[in-house]
Amino acid sequence: MLSDLDELPLYDLAVIGGGINGVGIANDAAGRGLSVFLCEKDDFASHTSSASSKLIHGGLRYLEHFEFRLVREALAEREVLMVKAPHIIRPLRFVLPHRPHLRSAWLIRSGLFLYDYLGKREKLPASKRLLFDAQSPLKQDIVLGFEYSDCAVDDARLVILNAIQAREKGAELVTRTECIAAEVVNNAWRLTLKQSQNQYQIRAKALVNAAGPWVEHFVNETLKLKSPYKIRQIQGSHLIVPKLYDGDYAYILQNEDRRIVFTIPYLNEYTLIGTTDRIYQGDLQQVDITQDEIEYLLAVVNLHFEHTLTQADIIETFSGVRPLCDDESDQPSAVTRDYTLAMTLIHETVPLLSVFGGKLTTYRKLAESALDELSVYFPELQAQWTEHEPLPGGEYFKSLDGLIRGIQLRIKNIPLDIATRWASSYGTRVWQLLREVHSLDDFGINFGYGLYQCEVDYLIEVEWAQSVDDILWRRSKLGLKFNNNEVESLNDYLQDVLGHQQSKIA
Repeated sequence: MLSDLDELPLYDLAVIGGGINGVGIANDAAGRGLSVFLCEKDDFASHTSSASSKLIHGGLRYLEHFEFRLVREALAEREVLMVKAPHIIRPLRFVLPHRPHLRSAWLIRSGLFLYDYLGKREKLPASKRLLFDAQSPLKQDIVLGFEYSDCAVDDARLVILNAIQAREKGAELVTRTECIAAEVVNNAWRLTLKQSQNQYQIRAKALVNAAGPWVEHFVNETLKLKSPYKIRQIQGSHLIVPKLYDGDYAYILQNEDRRIVFTIPYLNEYTLIGTTDRIYQGDLQQVDITQDEIEYLLAVVNLHFEHTLTQADIIETFSGVRPLCDDESDQPSAVTRDYTLAMTLIHETVPLLSVFGGKLTTYRKLAESALDELSVYFPELQAQWTEHEPLPGGEYFKSLDGLIRGIQLRIKNIPLDIATRWASSYGTRVWQLLREVHSLDDFGINFGYGLYQCEVDYLIEVEWAQSVDDILWRRSKLGLKFNNNEVESLNDYLQDVLGHQQSKIA
């Protein structure tokens, strides 16, 4: 370990945490001229940021809690992000069945009117009233409903795209690297980092704590300071089942407890069901759905749809913890989803900025707010830039169908499902993936379900992939299809490639 301060690399900003908020801040800062270092103790988006309902939305139900500022900001961001990342974000219509004993029709219409006009809405159609007929998948006694617009997103890929862009702007980002200590020495932070069995140190003029569920722990235990806010860990769990109904639209289901549950079309052949809200006090590294949550989600769905689901229908589940700033709300579902930025001055020129709360949709605005807070320490900070610059893969993007056709022209006889998945995952960066691929013969090893060696090599080289889970659950969602033997085969290949890389470094 280096001990001479003069020998340690000095960055303007060090960011702890590789979820959407940490990576978003690193990206914004790097693009505004700061030297940036980010470390993530696991993989990018390996916790909360890959366990969302995978929506870019204003948050219709937040209106009931009078969070008008949050909804307005989120609705505006929905429009911005659709342009920034059109390959991973798509418009989605939501159907809200009316249950008059829960919320009156006039209340819903009023809420949807606000939702349509509270924020800028240029690309998405307005809400409308619906009448259900015998063809509806809903129970026959549900005859009235409403429809409105929001967007679906690949949440983990949103994080990865920001990480790639941050690196291209000059940031250094490392995964599997934990900050195990930090202290102020000679007017700068000195961070001790652990990567595998090795430790090293860096220095930074400012420190951002975007550790998500660990944000309070990082302040109290790693920095040995007192956290300015407490976190309420709220578990949200989801089910994945075979496609529940025809049609490319989601349902937003009201429940007796005043909560809502989404059913969302997922990867063409599944339906995503969620989410729950419960206080979580367990191991943050291992968040698993509970039997009560499974029964809760199935009960809400079965109350609305003619087709009855059982636990035997569940293909997969996933759970995450939302680290919400504790506002002393009585119910977990009422805890604000807004973010709080807390500035702590360890020394008059050495700041610590901690991020509490937040939601996927507003990550970019959170990052801008964080840089505003830090700007007093960096007078040469350049102007805001993220609103109008596409994320990687969104550059020169005309349409998904056009990109798919372009891939088909480049690679004759490529299966449509592969071309479609590549276009909707990588956007125009697919041409980087295909830079040495000219025919099906160049794809290399077939690991199954359209995952070939050329793509795996790209994910290792460009997207920090190091494990089977990185590839099958975060860079793609092919883990829903792979069996144990296929997983083992992919893992063997990864170990060979990564082992070879390590031996070259050594």
